[in-house]
Amino acid sequence: MGGGKTILVPTFTPETVAELVYKHKPSFVVGVPTLYDALSRNPKFCKADLSCLRGTFSGADTLPRTVKERFEEVVKKRGGTVQLLEGYGLTEAVTAIMSMPLNQYREGSIGVPFPDMLAKIVRLGTTEETPCGEEGEICVSGPAVMMGYLDQPQETADTLRKHPDGRIWLHTGDIGTMDEDGFFYFKLRQKRMIKSSGMNVYPAQVEDILYRHPDVQEACVIGVPDEAQVQRVKGFVVLKDTKKASPEMEKQLINFCQEHLIKWSCPREIEFRDSLPKTLVGKVAFNVLEQEEIAKLKTAGKFTGN
Repeated sequence: MGGGKTILVPTFTPETVAELVYKHKPSFVVGVPTLYDALSRNPKFCKADLSCLRGTFSGADTLPRTVKERFEEVVKKRGGTVQLLEGYGLTEAVTAIMSMPLNQYREGSIGVPFPDMLAKIVRLGTTEETPCGEEGEICVSGPAVMMGYLDQPQETADTLRKHPDGRIWLHTGDIGTMDEDGFFYFKLRQKRMIKSSGMNVYPAQVEDILYRHPDVQEACVIGVPDEAQVQRVKGFVVLKDTKKASPEMEKQLINFCQEHLIKWSCPREIEFRDSLPKTLVGKVAFNVLEQEEIAKLKTAGKFTGN
């Protein structure tokens, strides 16, 4: 529509994307945080002329500050000037529906809605809009919103709701806030919220701290069912040097979290992996890790839920 060329990536790997950037010199790159993390360490990408880049956008998951800074440092060294900005979208609204404008940056913001799209924050389980700065569920309305889930009338009715303004709003299941200028901030998927000892734990906050540790390459945090705490916080970590994996390193990382986080947000245990499971677009598949932990508990006779 804008007269531009789209470079398709049939088989997604960081190596493939790095090769395409090196060869075709695109103006814009859109991807997930793990892509940008991998690109900043990819030899081919680090040798490319990156002065071609006019915009780079990250979505589908929270962008760790260290990943953003490392990517921008590589771009600067290779002749580029762009910042790595965040956007937001979901399958039920034809992927991207808002992003940070190219000429602005606000720490942690996913930006403002695209033309013709509306967004607001409502209190959980209601259609009542929250005051600016108060957490709630992100709702969106406009032509990009789906008609419904195929052959799932109840799920459709739960997700697409008519609000007092007469519009149909998509309840995303994502927790966020909006500031006084209309910029939105994504916190987490409601389903990812960890309830530990009666307190809410935000996995992205814990992951961000783990990413700051100089030995950590990748991190994912989940809640594991626990009789005493309802859920206990567990971290999965890929080290830059996998030979450093040890009980001592686990203790070091837990202590590092305790220095920067409140008590109940800190991981009770950390498991080292050579790699983390990924979705088809390269996002860390936290739900796979959750299913693995539940399977372990069931085998041990310590979990009887679904």
